[in-house]
Amino acid sequence: MQLEYFRMIDRVVSADAGSIAAEAVVPEASPVFEGHFPGHPLVPGVLLLETMAQASGYLLLARLGFARMAFLIGSKELKLRRFVRPGERLSVTARLVHEGSGYAVTDAAIASEGKRICEVREMKFSLADFPAPELAAAMRAEAARIGLGA
Repeated sequence: MQLEYFRMIDRVVSADAGSIAAEAVVPEASPVFEGHFPGHPLVPGVLLLETMAQASGYLLLARLGFARMAFLIGSKELKLRRFVRPGERLSVTARLVHEGSGYAVTDAAIASEGKRICEVREMKFSLADFPAPELAAAMRAEAARIGLGA
């Protein structure tokens, strides 16, 4: 996990047409922790939401054969149950709820050592053509880096 570069997923553990499981290890040090919070470093909740969005996005990219991009457009319900500190190993899961008419909906969660950290319900994505070939290439390369076939 590279917080400052929004590289949230380190490795895909498993993926099929309807779900994905991934891992992420929070770095011991990051510029993010300098301001959040001095002397008491915590992963910002918005970055936990981004981690679940990325897992969902990779699920959708694979499902779409990397032909289209998934852009986050909203979510219905987010629950943050506890703080996440540097060095934690996170298990990230996402499940397809609905796909059709140019959008998709997923549910996602993060846990550590079998205990739920956070979850989001009805995360919504717009499915659109890649706006630039460089973005398509970058997404394929990142998917390959984390072990998701492109």
